[in-house]
Amino acid sequence: MDKRLKRFLLTLLIVAFAGGLVAIVMTGKGTSKPQPPAVAVPTAPASASPSATTAPAPPFSGTPSAAPAVPLVAPTPPTGKLTAKAPSAPITSAQPIGSIDPSKDRMRIDFAPNAAGISRVTFADFWISAADRTAAIRHATGVVTGASPVPPIPADSQRYTLTAQGTIARIVVPMLAMHSIEVDGTRVSLFGSVWSETAPGAFETTIVDESSAAQLRIRRAFAIRQGSGDGYDLVLTQSVENLGPASRTIRVVQYGPGDLAKAADEMMDIRRFQLGYLFSAARDPTQSSVITHDGMKYRSDVLSAATEGDFTLWPGAEQKAQQQSLSWFGSTNRYFSVAVHAAMKPSQANPSRSALPAVQEVRAAIGDPDAFDPSGAPTVFTELHSEPVVVASGASADLSLGVFIGPLDRAVLAGDPPYSLLEMAGLIVYQMGGCCSWCTFAWLANLMVGFLDILHDYVVFDWALAIVVLVLVVRLLLHPISKKSQVQMQQLSKSMAELKPELDALKSRYGDDAKRMQQEQMRLYREKGVNPIGCMGGFLPTFLQMPIWIALYAVLYLAFELRQQPAFFGIFQLFGGWGFLGDLSAQDRFIPLPISVNLFLFTLTSVNLLPLLMGAVFFVQQKYMTPPTSVKLAPEQEQQQKMMRIMTVIMFPLMLYTAPSGLTLYIMTSTLVGIWESKRVRAHIASLAGRPAVAKKPSKARDAIGRLYERALERAQAKKEPDRKFKSRD
Repeated sequence: MDKRLKRFLLTLLIVAFAGGLVAIVMTGKGTSKPQPPAVAVPTAPASASPSATTAPAPPFSGTPSAAPAVPLVAPTPPTGKLTAKAPSAPITSAQPIGSIDPSKDRMRIDFAPNAAGISRVTFADFWISAADRTAAIRHATGVVTGASPVPPIPADSQRYTLTAQGTIARIVVPMLAMHSIEVDGTRVSLFGSVWSETAPGAFETTIVDESSAAQLRIRRAFAIRQGSGDGYDLVLTQSVENLGPASRTIRVVQYGPGDLAKAADEMMDIRRFQLGYLFSAARDPTQSSVITHDGMKYRSDVLSAATEGDFTLWPGAEQKAQQQSLSWFGSTNRYFSVAVHAAMKPSQANPSRSALPAVQEVRAAIGDPDAFDPSGAPTVFTELHSEPVVVASGASADLSLGVFIGPLDRAVLAGDPPYSLLEMAGLIVYQMGGCCSWCTFAWLANLMVGFLDILHDYVVFDWALAIVVLVLVVRLLLHPISKKSQVQMQQLSKSMAELKPELDALKSRYGDDAKRMQQEQMRLYREKGVNPIGCMGGFLPTFLQMPIWIALYAVLYLAFELRQQPAFFGIFQLFGGWGFLGDLSAQDRFIPLPISVNLFLFTLTSVNLLPLLMGAVFFVQQKYMTPPTSVKLAPEQEQQQKMMRIMTVIMFPLMLYTAPSGLTLYIMTSTLVGIWESKRVRAHIASLAGRPAVAKKPSKARDAIGRLYERALERAQAKKEPDRKFKSRD
């Protein structure tokens, strides 16, 4: 095979591999573990009311077993002495609490007719798409364009909702539903038509013995917390009252925050489970510091551990040994979270930050395959096990909790009680999933969000302009390094041009002795003060910006503040609701396509303008701003460099085609500023060309690098000598 063709194919292979690696990092793919098959777990004997007509309690966490092939519709007959029974008519249609009127409430909560759980949460002022959000704002403010009337408000179905996700053994499990209660070691099912509704959001059931005598009364009531939590916090009041003649030891099991919805067009699955905890009283006597570090668990890790038989999410062996207690536990998707936390009763002077006795242990439960996951991965549920509590006759046990259902907004979680007291801002993590989680630089992302907030709130009042200002600040900070690297490259090019006659003379004299040739070249470089690898400094500004690009990618993809935020004050949306740059956290959608085209790297749903413009800017930068070299390259080297330039211009737009438009705006603006900066540096160098040279002291660092380079060449040459001798013998 021709040598040029070999080198061309090798270069193409290296570029393709590098492009694929960058694509994996940018999309968070490539390291997800194989998803296990759906499994269910066997339940303890379930008890139900004789009149119950719904399915029995879903399986309890434990040893996996196969799920039934058909939906369960008949109750399991009671096998214990105690059963749960609705004190009045079982619930057929529960009344909601809250509303979708943003002037009154933040959300409306609908309840399931079984298990006293939540079936749906509909937010009053959050929408599924940026177009719906824009239409709702125009309707609320009465904004019109031209002679068009005020647009109608989008349908309620376009509001963002959180619903119960997945099933266990084909049974739909409401959010925060009751599972069972252990009474003196005997588990009694609380799942099914065993609840009566006493008020909107309030439910009650009784535990009766074989003679139908009431032994326990269980109450739970959801209410939107007033005066705090910005309307996203619920008070979940739960109590178990002992109606029998003897003391009872009870332990309640309820479903906790599980899998939340994942949008179909999301590029990666970043659903997580996170928690905050307290040190022991011996280590923290005030019990006022909630710890959040090391409290994040990736969904894939939880799923893998549960599949292997480890269902415990809290506490682990270390937490037990250190006697730590849970403060809050939550599940998150890209922008929203459902979390349970310490009740934090305002009537108490110093409310406890511990979730005890309501939550002592958190366990995972694996459900049926997720209908929204194309890989067929099962749904992940969690169970909250209370502390065993002894309830005397006529007494009650309080197992109340707080519940946060809302956005991952720092203004809410870091500023409003009770979240600020519980450090629940720890739910917000600007970190990508998969293999690129370690390189997201979460600390830099947090700093960047704060800086963008300041720019948006106090300086430019627009997120796109804030990104442009961020570009200017970063380029200004990197200007000394960029200028120095460009001057070094220009000086190296000039020095190599001056040395070319002497290098040609050395080549004609020592062309047959490669080792002597390298030694003489290095001697010449040292005498003339030339660093042959000085051109590497030209890559330093780009290298230093890579962490900023990755952190900005995480910010634009995950920061709730930028969700569905238009660019440049929404000017493009004034043209008939045009979607171009209507959401900086999504593609720019210059021209939407009527159909979706599944390509190898992404699914094409629209013609995006910014990535194409970015490719054109890269082309201009390479064609007109690359410093010329005075060293004549071999034809194959020229062909390789040409291919590298072409692949760079094509690959970057392809890899960033579906990236947040705010990121492509940043990179394109940064490149344009870099072109202008390069022209100014060249003009500065040209103005210094006519001035007399100033003698400079030899750089020790440059000499050290040169010596390292020389030694590397000598070692490479020494390795080649035996091969040459062996070939000469043949």
